[in-house]
Amino acid sequence: MFNRILIANRGEIACRVIHTAKALGIRTVAVYSDADRNALHVQLADQAVHIGESAATLSYLDQDKILQAALETASEAIHPGYGFLSENASFARACEAAGIVFIGPGASAIDSMGSKSRAKSIMEQAGVPLIPGYHGDDQSDAVLREHADAMGYPVLLKATAGGGGKGMRAVHGPEEFSEALAAARRESSASFGDDRMLIEKLIQRPRHVEVQVFCDGHGNGVYLAERDCSIQRRHQKVIEEAPAPGLSDELRRAMGEAAVDAARAIDYLGAGTVEFLLDASEQFFFMEMNTRLQVEHPVTEMITGQDLVEWQLRVAAGEALPLSQGEIRVDGHAMEARIYAEDTEQDFLPSTGVINYLRLPPEGPSLRIDTGVIEGSEISPYYDPMIAKLIVHGDTREEARRRLTRALSAFRVAGPASNIAFLYNIAALPAFAHCDLDTHFIERHHEDLFRAPPAQKNRDLAAAALALLSLRRLANESAGNDQYSPWADSRGWRMNTPHSQRFDVLCHGEEYLVELVDRGDHLELLLDDETATIRGDLRDDVLMLELDGHRYRGSFAEENGEFTLFWDDGAFHFAEKQLTVADATAAAAGDSDFGAPMHGTVVALLVEPGTEVSAGDPVVVIEAMKMEQTLRAPSAGTVKGFRCNPGDLVDRGASLVDFEGSSDS
Repeated sequence: MFNRILIANRGEIACRVIHTAKALGIRTVAVYSDADRNALHVQLADQAVHIGESAATLSYLDQDKILQAALETASEAIHPGYGFLSENASFARACEAAGIVFIGPGASAIDSMGSKSRAKSIMEQAGVPLIPGYHGDDQSDAVLREHADAMGYPVLLKATAGGGGKGMRAVHGPEEFSEALAAARRESSASFGDDRMLIEKLIQRPRHVEVQVFCDGHGNGVYLAERDCSIQRRHQKVIEEAPAPGLSDELRRAMGEAAVDAARAIDYLGAGTVEFLLDASEQFFFMEMNTRLQVEHPVTEMITGQDLVEWQLRVAAGEALPLSQGEIRVDGHAMEARIYAEDTEQDFLPSTGVINYLRLPPEGPSLRIDTGVIEGSEISPYYDPMIAKLIVHGDTREEARRRLTRALSAFRVAGPASNIAFLYNIAALPAFAHCDLDTHFIERHHEDLFRAPPAQKNRDLAAAALALLSLRRLANESAGNDQYSPWADSRGWRMNTPHSQRFDVLCHGEEYLVELVDRGDHLELLLDDETATIRGDLRDDVLMLELDGHRYRGSFAEENGEFTLFWDDGAFHFAEKQLTVADATAAAAGDSDFGAPMHGTVVALLVEPGTEVSAGDPVVVIEAMKMEQTLRAPSAGTVKGFRCNPGDLVDRGASLVDFEGSSDS
């Protein structure tokens, strides 16, 4: 076994590898960029090496810097994690040339599966069912369009070197083709340094089922069950589960054996995932093979009781697989939810900023959290905005699903926006509970998934007013004022009249005037000519509220005068009007119709200054965390000029375009 390994990655996967390496007595070396100087994976590793600037191309994708760090620290092997260099054949060859073990398959296997086009050719020769499509060498726009037209819409554009939904666009008609192709090429080039495309016929309502395979250097190959990854947005998985529900034993075996055969065909070594699309008639089609560990590998670990990172390390060190196919057992059901810093109400735009509040549900045998952040960590615009992976296990799928909903309601984060409420809505939806799964699940249930829970106005406003009152008292105490002086009494002291305080509260998109009257043993809430009796207090980050005999317990977070209160049934945001900067909201929206919707990089200016445009015409493309967002003209008019250039880093709300609407608009 290795004495020291370097982890050529960051975030939760680097932390994940470190935990297993430490359990095996292996010393770990982390690498970090400027943006990750204080990251959790740097703190957990035995040693860390700075490798460059924040942009991934200048740090985590710089092969020479990674190899130099490994040589300087006498690391015997490099674990690439997933993403970055994990499926880079030239990096695997460079490791071999430097005498360093690459913890993954050989370069030839990566080459074979790294190009989706080549992979499909290999699978075609091996007799594995393929989706109809084009994966040829001629990459001209005209040829690609010709094949898409001949195939019939809808079609799917996919980066041949892609993964994680990057460089992928669904095209529903010929009028969308050119714009979608240009965007997919740009995204693929930025993510993988390769803009080649393939085209597939878009199967209606397919399920995405993948098989975990493992091969060693002694001729052994196994599959460790399968996972259903159908719940996706932008072709990126959101909730995964294992085993895939509703499949017959015969189908599971057929998919597993086909996956192992595919791995053997390319002399595979280590962990890999063969991904299939499953149609309504239970026919499966090869989609791609990921020659690395997957983000969702914990659900497989939960149902098999195996540590797949340990398997990777043992196989890379020359050992045989720990188990044969007949020895692998599946126990119960597991689900994983990917918690991201993103604004689900703004089309899942990445949300950057410091995590100023983080409370996690307690871990145990049935609940696991993989994360690369702690309270105070920053979600930067340079990398994937994942906060954590929440993994649960149950004896049955329904038990796992219920545990997932409970854990999501107890997972509380403030600072950047998060998708926790959205994930909860998925897990609680009857269609999900009844296994009505396909890759268009989110689109089909859009109305239910994006519907906010009914606001309990009185409860929330009572809590907001009580929290603000408690904060005033705490501020008064910390100022050292005479606690016996009526002039320093933060309860709103008045001569010969009950103590009373008013709060102008912004909550649930409205402004409310709330009054609290001190009645001695309780407070009286006055709201919209209604009264209610409340008791409670704020202690540290816990708010206890009793409203007309009903008791509630919430967690409280504050940042720059804006507040979040977490209940078991969701969270809400509020602020006191004089403390809230209304201008900040306006700035976030942007002073012009072309305000940047997120902190990111300007990718392209799509028109020339002076161009007349129609409503909906694309004008600017910005990118954050490898995700593009196109800003379109709000109406007919003229683009007078730009306040940015390609490559500029812009803040959310920054005005990017000088635009003049036409008089007819």
